[in-house]
Amino acid sequence: MKGISLILGFFLCLMTSCNKDFIELNPVSTVSVDALYKTDKDFQDAVVGVYNGFRVPYQNFWQFGDLRGDDAKHDLANGLESIRVDNFLTDFNDNILVSSWRGYYKAISNANLILARIGNADANIVKNKDRHIGETKFLRALAYFNLVRIFGDLPMVTTPITIEEAYKTGREKADKIYEEIIIKDLLDAETKLPVKYTGTDVGRATRGAAKALLGKVYLTRKDFAKAEEKLKEVTTLGYSLLKNYNDLFDYTKDEHHSEYIYDIEYIAGGLGLGSTFTNTFTLEFQSGGKPLVDELTRIYGILPGATAASGGNPTAALFDAFDPKDLRKDVSVAKGVMGLDGKFVPLSTTGVTSFSKKYMAPLKANNDSPANWKVIRYADVLLMLAEAMNENGKTTEALTYLNQVRQRAGLAGYTGLSKEETREKIYLERRLELYLEGHRWFDLVRTGRALAVMAPFGMKPHMTVFPIPLSELEIINNRNVFAQNPGYE
Repeated sequence: MKGISLILGFFLCLMTSCNKDFIELNPVSTVSVDALYKTDKDFQDAVVGVYNGFRVPYQNFWQFGDLRGDDAKHDLANGLESIRVDNFLTDFNDNILVSSWRGYYKAISNANLILARIGNADANIVKNKDRHIGETKFLRALAYFNLVRIFGDLPMVTTPITIEEAYKTGREKADKIYEEIIIKDLLDAETKLPVKYTGTDVGRATRGAAKALLGKVYLTRKDFAKAEEKLKEVTTLGYSLLKNYNDLFDYTKDEHHSEYIYDIEYIAGGLGLGSTFTNTFTLEFQSGGKPLVDELTRIYGILPGATAASGGNPTAALFDAFDPKDLRKDVSVAKGVMGLDGKFVPLSTTGVTSFSKKYMAPLKANNDSPANWKVIRYADVLLMLAEAMNENGKTTEALTYLNQVRQRAGLAGYTGLSKEETREKIYLERRLELYLEGHRWFDLVRTGRALAVMAPFGMKPHMTVFPIPLSELEIINNRNVFAQNPGYE
């Protein structure tokens, strides 16, 4: 989908993410919203607009999924929001909360508008009507899934609403949102989406993406039988692991390969549509030392003196969890780099203790990286399937899927493990395979281990979700309709 021209917002924005003046504005072209939904291309462009809504929230998704957990840390004294996320001190004024809440709800609002218009569209004119519906429902489900996992109970909105209705819309239980939106949307999406795309459509949501996300939803809900069934279906759709793990993070190659299932797409090219990931995770001089930073610049084509944040540093515990023979270790958790002259260039003795090379990519401008965010890839599916099968008492078969991931990493497969031993090995493998891809914190929460693991880092029992942004509470300003999460009042 990187070849598709991106459209700017002509949609109305949902409730608390906009003020009344903006909601009353007509699109710049002064064309009515209804007039924009006529042809197949109108709807296709509108769906691209929904995809666009995920770019901003996913720039910070690693802070929810990784930094909040035990495998990533923020070593430096810069980045106060990151420090607060890392230490369970998040303030409900922090931008990471506001931008995520508003970004996902804007995507939901745009999706609702499309779904409200496309139902009556003439299928003879809108040739890809089912596909547009499938894509839109997949995206709405993904937005709600992330919101529920981050914030818990939410306003549940499935149709365009007025500002007056928004002020009266309170929060619904997460269980209801799962049952009435997320699961239903994905069940419908998987029947309407194609198995694959060609040409400029590559990057859009596929049947495999809908099934894989639904499998993750079922696993989160501890419905292991349905998770196994759905994830097993993904294995029949032609996906396979890349032979070389490091190729997943080689941005000189196509990111739409056999292991790719669904990414958030970014376009480097000076239009402001690239990602910030390379800058976010690149070492600063003070943390890496000038020789190492210079060598990384030469190897990966990062801009000399590029703005760097030294984000997402691996913890010592994660570094030690890797087998020395693990082929993933060098790109996931590194203490230096082999220079172009064949000599090892280490981290400096001060600053961070290790770093990840997963998002090192050529840059032509700061914060304009070609690196996508991997929402779901096939290794994740195999490990989720192994987990579901093991919980369903099929431990021997579960090990075959777990071992596919281990053997790709150059490690021997497991045999003869008990159900309990296999469970722990799967949890460990997810840490090693998926570090800095937004999974660890949510894995801890869904498996009920978050408090036991994270209490030494400052976690309290209520902190399985984040606080609702204060700005959203103040707009409605009625605790009976819209209250803060318990423990954050």
